[in-house]
Amino acid sequence: MLEVQDLSMRFGGLLAVDGVNLDVQKHEIVSVIGPNGAGKTTVFNCLSGFYKPTGGKILFEGKEVQGKPDYKISRLGMVRTFQHVRLFGQMSVVENLLVAQHRHLNTNLLSGLLKTPDYRSREKRSLDKAAYWLERVGLLELANREAGNLAYGQQRRLEIARCMVTEPKLLMLDEPAAGLNPAETKDLNQLIVSLKEDYNVSVLLIEHDMSLVMDISDRITVINQGRPLASGTPDEVRQNDDVIKAYLGEA
Repeated sequence: MLEVQDLSMRFGGLLAVDGVNLDVQKHEIVSVIGPNGAGKTTVFNCLSGFYKPTGGKILFEGKEVQGKPDYKISRLGMVRTFQHVRLFGQMSVVENLLVAQHRHLNTNLLSGLLKTPDYRSREKRSLDKAAYWLERVGLLELANREAGNLAYGQQRRLEIARCMVTEPKLLMLDEPAAGLNPAETKDLNQLIVSLKEDYNVSVLLIEHDMSLVMDISDRITVINQGRPLASGTPDEVRQNDDVIKAYLGEA
């Protein structure tokens, strides 16, 4: 599904990402780990179109996407969350999900103004989908609350729901467990696994919570100082001496 070949990203004299290779197959959870400043989020920004890579290739379903703008990559079915929550804080919870579905409405301005039967039908489907995902992440009772007034863990779940209403093929999660308590992290664990098992969504995950990573990942790629360090199953990575020295040994 996703194949990254020799990815590099330079900012002036700083080579932030240098020769990173990774891939994500269908129905798979792949985690990217590494120390702070290793280049993980820079890789995500390149994959999702926020940065134009200096070198390398990014293929999604066999097509090169490196350098494409973020909205075009999103339309292909590769969507992401961010390290810091990015919601429309003054909009309601349900409105955040409706806005995310705009590319699926496929209606023109006139049909919206006239409230044609086709427009109303599409609008109802959007509302139904929003309600479904709010219930799925435990936020349905808070549908009319301003998103900015949600607790932090609830905002994280809303971000995932907002991605899921767009029907992604690959969901990229940037440190989704950051700031969560143990109970919330356990719920997140179950939610991510269910996205793969119940909705056939592949997941690419950046995360520092090693218990979560080791529990849900099919494979792990380790980055250190912008360079690939190791790749393999959780057991293989856990036993890799270079990984232990560079990262796991710090925990």
